[in-house]
This record gives sequence, C-alpha cells and structure tokens, in this order.
Amino acid sequence: MTTTPTRNRRAEILDAAAGLFAARGFHGVSIEDIGSAVGVSGPALYRHFSGKEALLAEMLLDISGRLRDQGARLATTADPGTAEAILDALIRGHVEFALAHPSLIRVHERELDNVPETARRAIRRLQRLYVEEWVTVLTELRPACPPARLRAATHAVFGLLNSTPRSAGELPPDAMAAILHGMARAALAAL
Repeated sequence: MTTTPTRNRRAEILDAAAGLFAARGFHGVSIEDIGSAVGVSGPALYRHFSGKEALLAEMLLDISGRLRDQGARLATTADPGTAEAILDALIRGHVEFALAHPSLIRVHERELDNVPETARRAIRRLQRLYVEEWVTVLTELRPACPPARLRAATHAVFGLLNSTPRSAGELPPDAMAAILHGMARAALAAL
C-alpha cells in the first residue's frame, strides 16, 4: 500500500500538533505554531483540517481506533491462543504504544474536553470497545469475577501503562517495557 503525499503531510501535521499540544496545551498552541512546525503557513493547514478542533479530534479518534483495532486483532491472533497469551499480547501492544507515543497519551489525558461533542462520543465508544477486549480475556481467566470489577481493573492498568509521559525517560525502552509489563501482570493478578 502506498501513501499519498497528502496523507504524509496530514500525518506530519498530526505528529507536530501532538508534540506541541503535549508541551503547551491545546489553548497554548495556534494554527500558526503548528504550521511553522511543519514548514508551512498556518492558513495552509486549512487545506488538511477545518480547524484546530478538527485536528485534535482526528488525532484522538485515530489513536483510539488504532488501539481498538490492535486489541481486536491481538485477541484473535495471539499464539498459542490461550487467554494468558492473549492477555500478554494485549499488555505488550499497549506498552509498545505507550512508549512510542507519550505525547499522544498526554494530549488525550488533558485535551479530550476540547474535542467537539460528536467526535468525543466516537472516541469514548472506541475506548469502551478496547476496554471490552481486555474484559473478555480477563473474564476467561477470572470467570467468577464480576465484569464491573474487571473493567475497573482494566482502567487501573491503563493508568499504569499510560504513565509513560511521566515515567519513561531514564530507562532504555526495553527496560521500561519489562517493568510496565510486569507491573500490569501483577496488578491484574490481584483480581
């Protein structure tokens, strides 16, 4: 599959905006700042996005959709296909995402309220679907545990894994990944 120059430019704009929003907050960044970061005028961004809110919405929809799709794929393809292997794959996938995209995590934590309502509902829906992938696997591992408890544990583990904007940096990514994976497994074992 080839990507078009427009898609590459959109991705470049989204990446630059994520870094700026993470560093200075949504309201602390102008369209001109984002344009400058990718080497174009601010108004040139309107060829790609209708405004800063639309850019933020696409950014958060994209990461929520990617995580949900990854979770669904891992839940059906983890080898050897046991619930334990699937859980390890889900944790590993989320850790890889968290270590690769701490700016996106920070933007999501801080800026979701700046997304227009329709897009915010879609983002929340994708997130609920992603959580349910985890809950389905955990239900197989802990059949006596109520789904609400499994859901709460999943959210708590996400909080741990999504700590990378604050916790990653001093250690090499492989070492941090091992710590996060082990801590997630230990937290879920508490169920």
